[in-house]
Amino acid sequence: MSNNRTYSIGEFSTKTGTSIRALHYYDEIELLKAEKHPHSGHRQYTEQDILTLQKIVGFKFLGYSLEQISKMMNESSLNVTLHDTLQNQKKAFEQKKEQIETTLNAINRTIRLIEDEGEVDSTILMSLINSMQTEKHHRLWIEQHTSKEVADQLFNKPEEEIIALDKEFIQLSKEVKRLVGRPVHDPEVQRLIDKHMKTTLELVSEEAMHAIQDIEELEKEKLVNMIPSPYTREEEEWLNQAMEYYMIQNGMNDPKID
Repeated sequence: MSNNRTYSIGEFSTKTGTSIRALHYYDEIELLKAEKHPHSGHRQYTEQDILTLQKIVGFKFLGYSLEQISKMMNESSLNVTLHDTLQNQKKAFEQKKEQIETTLNAINRTIRLIEDEGEVDSTILMSLINSMQTEKHHRLWIEQHTSKEVADQLFNKPEEEIIALDKEFIQLSKEVKRLVGRPVHDPEVQRLIDKHMKTTLELVSEEAMHAIQDIEELEKEKLVNMIPSPYTREEEEWLNQAMEYYMIQNGMNDPKID
C-alpha cells in the first residue's frame, strides 16, 4: 500500500528536504513531472518520484547541470555514460580545486602583507596579486625554456621566504616611485639599484641565472611581458637606465650588446 501513497507538494517538500520553488521548477522543465490530481488538479507525488528526486540530487552533488541531468535520466545504459562524464567532472573539479587553492594562497599572502606593511600603493599591491595569479604560467614557461630543476629553485620556497620576498618587492617598488626622475648617477638611486640587484641574486641561484641568460633575448622579452609590472612606462625607462648605469659602473655590461 505504501507504494501507492501520494504526497502533496508541501508534504513531498518536507519529506525530501527540497524546496517547493525547486519542485515547481523541476516540474516546469519536465525533470520531475508531477501528476495532477484528477479532481483538484493539484500536484501529487509518488514513492517513485522520491527515487527520481534522489537521482537528481545525487547528480547535482556530483556537479552536473540540470540540462546534463535531464539527458542522463533518459539514458538506457547509465553506467557507461556516467563513467565517461564522471571522468570529465573529476577533471573539472580538480581544476577548480587548484584554482581555489591558488586564490586562497594569494588571499593569505595579501592579508599578511597588509597586516605587516600597513598601507600599500594599490598599483604595487595589484601587480603583486596578479603575479601570484599567473605564477603557474611563469613556472611552466621556465620549465619549458630551462629545466624543472631551475623552476623548482625559483618557485619552491618556504612560506616565510616568499613573504619576505613579497615585502622586498613592495619596498623596492615604493623606492622606485619615490626616486623616479632623479639622475641615474645619484648615490641614493644607485644604492637602490645595488639593493635590487643583490635581492635578485638572492632570489635566483647562479645556476638559474646562467640558464635564464642562455635563453634567446626574444623569448626572455616574452617572459618579462608576462610578469605584471607596478611601474608606468616612464618609471620603467628610468629604472632600466639606472640599472644600465649601475652595470657599466660595476663592469657587468656585455660589450657584445653595446
